[in-house]
Amino acid sequence: MTTIAFGADHAGFELKEHLVRRLGEQGFEIIDHGTDSTDSVDYPAFCAAAARSVRDGAADFGIVIGGSGQGEQLAANKVRGVRAALCNCLYTARMAREHNDANVLSVGARVVGLGLAEEIVDLFLATDFEGGRHARRVAQLGELEADF
Repeated sequence: MTTIAFGADHAGFELKEHLVRRLGEQGFEIIDHGTDSTDSVDYPAFCAAAARSVRDGAADFGIVIGGSGQGEQLAANKVRGVRAALCNCLYTARMAREHNDANVLSVGARVVGLGLAEEIVDLFLATDFEGGRHARRVAQLGELEADF
């Protein structure tokens, strides 16, 4: 069973709730790190918690959601071993998995509509890493982390 860790701020709360419910109904195991309302919060802790679940092996993938998804992606990428990709279209969702072996998806709830968000998530989760020349590049990303 695939486990997905979620983290969102107030702007991403409603989309997070929708996706948590939808993916849970599809049989995915869910870890919800919050937030738990539309009350204004700072996103870094929620997104880092989702990313840590991926890093630590508690989750296979993470999904972080905010207004634009940009800050959420940045927060998740601060966690060593995480490759978070901001994907507000289908092309970037597919490429993030095929070429970058992204393990955390970031989505902007104020950028994409509900239907597109569902398609992005579905495509991201269904796409396998292509490997080959891309594996070498992903390994180089890991080497860069060793510098810090």
